[in-house]
Amino acid sequence: MESNFIYEAIEEDLRNGVYDKVQTRFPPEPNGYLHIGHAKAICIDFGAAEKFGGVCNLRLDDTNPTKEDEEYVEAIMEDIKWLGFKWGKVLYASDYFDQIHECAIKLIKKGLAYVDELSADEIREYRGTLTEPGKESPYRNRPVEESLDLFMRMTNGEFENGKMVLRAKIDMASPNLNMRDPVIYRILHARHHRTGDKWCVYPMYDFAHPISDTLEGVTHSLCSLEFEDHRPLYNWVLEALEFPKPSRQIEFARLNLNYTLTSKRKCLRLVNEKIVSGWDDPRMSTISGMRRRGYTPEAIRDFCERIGVSKANSVVDFALLEHCVRADLNKKATRAMAVLKPVKVIIENYPEDQTEEVFIEVNPELENSPVRPVPFSREIYIEEDDFMIDPPKKYFRLSPGAEVRLKGAYIIKCTSYETDENGKVTIIRCTYDSQSKGGNAPDGRKIKGTLHWVSAKHAIDAQVNLYDRLFTVPNPSDESDGKNLLDYINKDSLVVLNNCKLEPYLKDAKLGESFQFLRLGYFCLDKDSTEDKLIFNRTVSLKDSWAKISSKEENKNA
Repeated sequence: MESNFIYEAIEEDLRNGVYDKVQTRFPPEPNGYLHIGHAKAICIDFGAAEKFGGVCNLRLDDTNPTKEDEEYVEAIMEDIKWLGFKWGKVLYASDYFDQIHECAIKLIKKGLAYVDELSADEIREYRGTLTEPGKESPYRNRPVEESLDLFMRMTNGEFENGKMVLRAKIDMASPNLNMRDPVIYRILHARHHRTGDKWCVYPMYDFAHPISDTLEGVTHSLCSLEFEDHRPLYNWVLEALEFPKPSRQIEFARLNLNYTLTSKRKCLRLVNEKIVSGWDDPRMSTISGMRRRGYTPEAIRDFCERIGVSKANSVVDFALLEHCVRADLNKKATRAMAVLKPVKVIIENYPEDQTEEVFIEVNPELENSPVRPVPFSREIYIEEDDFMIDPPKKYFRLSPGAEVRLKGAYIIKCTSYETDENGKVTIIRCTYDSQSKGGNAPDGRKIKGTLHWVSAKHAIDAQVNLYDRLFTVPNPSDESDGKNLLDYINKDSLVVLNNCKLEPYLKDAKLGESFQFLRLGYFCLDKDSTEDKLIFNRTVSLKDSWAKISSKEENKNA
């Protein structure tokens, strides 16, 4: 990323000798899969360390054992590596549980923390509002020795969940609600995925985070804007504990992308209610879903670069992400031919037993692009949408009596067609110009239409999944009209085509490899594909058609 306010702050700290190095961290909670919003944070955290020759650690915030799972830890690591970043160390908040517990005891001894026996509802009631100060708990001024004793008994498992908590003693009249004696430890009898049953008290995020940062040597704790109101508490914890060289928190605006969800809770609902097939469903905003759909790490990093770093929240148009994907795939994707809704064409004057090779460019965007062979024969498939019996004006595809160019092959002319009892075209009969190989008419006549095709004799069968946006509205989380996000599911977000015909070259497609199916869009092999059943996913169309669809819907409803 180019210079921004984060880099300016880091440069100032280095210039003034506040720090002599730069160390950052990416601290996700392992309670779900990473999404596109995390991709921005990853680019910022790792990007800052790279720019200043520092280190970025991966630190898993595992302070809530009831919601965390090793599956999520592995998925997080895979996503970061796939995006092209390398961490210095893999660390966990639980690595510091002993030190964090000692810090809590230190605050109690300094008279800056106390054990409170109010219920969660009472604490909430006593907290006050934005316009009214809070009330002090009747336990706020209990003797230090008593709070120490109770905290150790909490630690030893003598009390049930919710019986009491440890709170920081700050200011119940503070205009910042986060400073009104926040809870810093709670009782939680739950097995931890790393520490097992060692602990039955766990620190709250706002207490564990600044301590973990500073113990780890983090110089700049970069986080999203919702933590700006938590920064006074972050600083208070470090000052109260008298850390000699505390970390500095800097906030940036999080990524809000329209037509998607970036709430883990709501994404989990989609998974649990089987609206999607899983966390890596290609319609999800998760990094794993985007990877499965065929998005590239370079495109996502380019997208994060383009939206930049700011202090103001805003909503980014999904079309920009798709533009970055198209721009990257256009440079990389091998061109291939596939017919998704096939209708057979018989070229009647082409020898029945003949097969030949024609050639198409691997990628015309490459300088001196190589070509590769494609088999051609008497019977081919074209898209059913590329033929009309009674076409409108300026229709340049195939119709009775019309000529078209077959990509890389010959010019053909429709002589007749056959239909079934419902009037659907089943066979198109044509002749070809044997002197037009490569697509050029020998007499110089102009042929405006060029079609993709697949040789019927050599075609391989495949399933193709056409993915689109999961939601029909820009902000599916907006439930102000009484609806919920499930009311906004796009019923056409997945269209499955089972009778697709692909050129044989695609039989050797590999996971992670992208193709431009000529005239159709960019596609990749799905992870569920097998030798017996090839499955391709549409990554993105060649052009943004969503804007036109949305405009039509708006005009219809006006």
